Formats: sequence, structure tokens, C-alpha cells
Amino acid sequence: MVGEPLTQRSRSRALRRRDAVTGYALLAPSLFGVACFLVLPVLIVVWLSFQSWDLIHPLRFAGLANYVSVLSDPVFGNALLVTAVFVVIVIPVQTALGLFGASLLTRGLPGSAVLRTIYALPWICAPLALGVVWKWIFAPTGGALNALLGVRVEWLTDPVLALPAAAAVVIWTNVGYVTLFFLAGLLNIPNHIVEAARIDGAGPASLFRNVTLPGIAPVAMFVVVTSTIGSFQLFELPYALLQITQSPYGPKYSGMTLVGYLYMHAFENGDLGTAAAVGWLITLIILIVSLIQIRMASKFGRHT
Repeated sequence: MVGEPLTQRSRSRALRRRDAVTGYALLAPSLFGVACFLVLPVLIVVWLSFQSWDLIHPLRFAGLANYVSVLSDPVFGNALLVTAVFVVIVIPVQTALGLFGASLLTRGLPGSAVLRTIYALPWICAPLALGVVWKWIFAPTGGALNALLGVRVEWLTDPVLALPAAAAVVIWTNVGYVTLFFLAGLLNIPNHIVEAARIDGAGPASLFRNVTLPGIAPVAMFVVVTSTIGSFQLFELPYALLQITQSPYGPKYSGMTLVGYLYMHAFENGDLGTAAAVGWLITLIILIVSLIQIRMASKFGRHT
């Protein structure tokens, strides 16, 4: 009598062990890929950030010198400021435009299905190709925008206008992506809740504040956080758009983002150690900003 429960427990433990071994065996190929192509490169970059290496001479341990050099470099401070301005301009505008476009698509207007495809086209195009096209549009001589306005404006060579012009192109590129996410969120709001609010006398503003915003809050948080991360990693489009004779990053480095600063050290200066340190500083900044956004979004969710 006593031996039977013990035997059942032993069999149960054996089955659990067998299931665990089978599960890990099935996961092994994916875990191997993650370890080789994600974890290992991250560890190598951490190690490389404490080295001095130009791909030619032998590695030399540099300690914290790379981090000190980056943090004391005014060009890095300028790149951080440029990226922050990009985020401040791009995120609110493209989020508002995306929500507005999604609200129009939910009304079932003629051509909505075609517009959903058109909205996504800029986002799936190659950023470098888009940068070349918009560089022609913004060209001071023979550019489409100046021809339309009838005046000559130095959109890409004026330090005051270069950054907003590049931000406008980024917004145009990403707004379709944001629109489709908001469209999915709006379509997931139950119709009976909307109808009940209207029966209770809720107007458009009250309906938006009390029904729509709480309903799309998870989608909005995802869109804002991922868009912010993407903005901090921005490089190709500003680089192609502002690559002019005076500087490959626009006048007075007005188009140099944090990733552009990393690219400059890695591939132009050949300083892999400093570039690795910049990469980890960018990762830390993105992590802090994302945690702040998630915390603010959770507080907003509790008050709605």
C-alpha cells in the first residue's frame, strides 16, 4: 500500500523529467541560434568597449577610457541633443497623425482598403532610397518643393531647417505603420461599449476621452515605446538625406544622430572600442527612456 503511491510519484517525476528533456531538445536549435547570434555578440561588444582596437594593430586594454572619451566629447553631446529633438518632434506628431488616420479608416470610407496598403508603402521602402528621393525634393535648385513654393529655401543646408526637414521625412515614413496599429486597436473596441456611451449622451470628445483612449491604451503604449526606440536607432535616412559636400551629417552636425556618431567612430575613424562604448551608452539611454515611458503609461492606465 505504501509502495504504490511512491511508485506513482516516481513515475510522475520521471515523466516530468522526460517532458523537460524533450522540450529542451526541441528548443535546442533556437537556443543555439540565440546564444550564437544574440548573446555572444552582446558579450563581445561589452568586452570590446574596454579595448582599444582599430582592426589593424593588436588589441590593447583601455579600461574606462573609451567611455570617458565619449562622454567628454561635445560631438556626442550634440548627437544626443539631435536625437532627443528628433524624438520630441517625431513621436507626438506621428502618433497624433496615425491615430487620426486610423479613425478615418474605421469609418469605412470609399477606398479605405487601398489606403491601408498605400499607408504602409513608405515604411517598407529602403530608408536610403527614400533619403535620396527626398534629397531631390528638398534640393534648393531644381527641387520639387521649392518649385512648388516658388521660392528658394535651403532646406538641408540651413542648420535651423535641416533637422525639422529630416524629422518631417521620418514622420512621413512611419505614420502609415503607426496608423495600422491604431486601426487594429480601434477595431478591437467592442461596439456595444461605444453604443452604450452614445446612449448615455456621450459626445465625441467624451467618447474619445472615456472610451477610445482607454481602449487603445495598450496599443498606444506599444506604438510610443517602439517608435521611440526606433528614433534613437535612426541613422540611414538622415545620413542619406543630409549627406552634402560640407559634412556627411548635415551643416554643423545638425543631422548626426547617436547611431551616426557610432558609425563615424566604427567605420570612418576605425575606432571599434569607442564605437562599442557608444553602442552600450545608446542601449542604456533607450532602456531608461523606455522604462520611464512604461511607468508613465501604467500611471495613465490607472487613472482612466
